[in-house]
Amino acid sequence: MSSESARRIAAKARRIVVKIGSAVLTDNGNVRPRVFSDIARQVCALREEGREIVVVSSGAIAVGSAELGWDQPGRSIPEKQAAAAVGQISLVDAYRRRFARFDQQVAQVLLTRVGLEDREQFLNARHTLHKLLELGVVPIVNENDTVATDEIRFGDNDNLSATVVNLVAADLLVILTDVDGLYTEPPRKGQPTPELIELVEKITPEIERAAQGSSNAFGRGGMATKLEAAKAAIRCGALTVFCNGRKRDALLRVARGDAFGTLFLTGSRLASRKHWLAFTTRTRGELVIDDGAARALRNRGKSLLAAGITDVRGRFAIGDPVSCVDGRGQELARGLVAYDAGEVRRIVGIPAREILQVLGYSNGDEVIHRDDLVLVQESSE
Repeated sequence: MSSESARRIAAKARRIVVKIGSAVLTDNGNVRPRVFSDIARQVCALREEGREIVVVSSGAIAVGSAELGWDQPGRSIPEKQAAAAVGQISLVDAYRRRFARFDQQVAQVLLTRVGLEDREQFLNARHTLHKLLELGVVPIVNENDTVATDEIRFGDNDNLSATVVNLVAADLLVILTDVDGLYTEPPRKGQPTPELIELVEKITPEIERAAQGSSNAFGRGGMATKLEAAKAAIRCGALTVFCNGRKRDALLRVARGDAFGTLFLTGSRLASRKHWLAFTTRTRGELVIDDGAARALRNRGKSLLAAGITDVRGRFAIGDPVSCVDGRGQELARGLVAYDAGEVRRIVGIPAREILQVLGYSNGDEVIHRDDLVLVQESSE
């Protein structure tokens, strides 16, 4: 597909998730109030066209740090959480006041990864967001930094924005950052700016290398986390664009099909539940599988049987998500197990018909049923 054709598809997107990074909202830790007005103006212009918009906004820690008089975002997790608690009020109030100028209501939605790993909470968040959109309200989503820790962060809201794409079934994800898009190699200070990649048809190892780089002090992510978000969003069937949110009308230009930023084409679409399993849950352990089982998962869409398992790593309970890895340690799939770790260790390598005899009961022939299993590599499907 040509870049022009892809841009035309982006221009038809009816439901858009826009992620605004700290690097757009702040400048060396100083909040840029005008950005809030520009975002409100652009979102409301798209709303007038009948589009539905969800805003995923970073900035609570940066705003709170500024209000506390700090020149950095806190040196410890408690300091960052305190800054977030102070800043979240001002952050949402800034959006509320700017959107009010256009008679547009907004709502605050705070999420955490550990919360969304619970399927019921995930569905509750989905229902809330859909109802807000139905009511004509613009949700302002942020990670709940007052309770999140580095171990459970989404990563500067980049990966959270991709999860929101799944929650609301968006057509387009726009990530506003402080660079023009993805370059052929990471820009280096004092060196000529590398060539901008306008269209990414498939995320290859070369694209992943181009995304390596560092983030600024007030942003927790970087281009690498944005690429992770793109991988997740395109598996939802959403086009994804990285672009410079500091340039005028950045969101409008993307939503109207201009050649602006880097556009990622969609891949094969995962069902929402399998997307949640692949990109939102954290695995509790690993099942090492033999070559035959790997081929059965990759090429034939089969369930995972005990006979194909060679080793069990970690501690997990029935229904927990686990990784399926090959003998080289490469993750092939993720799934929800029908047996706990101790039970799987007892049935490793045995035929399904012997499970009842070994355990004294059976939860079925499959350690992971194919309905509860998802391949993590698109190329394998």
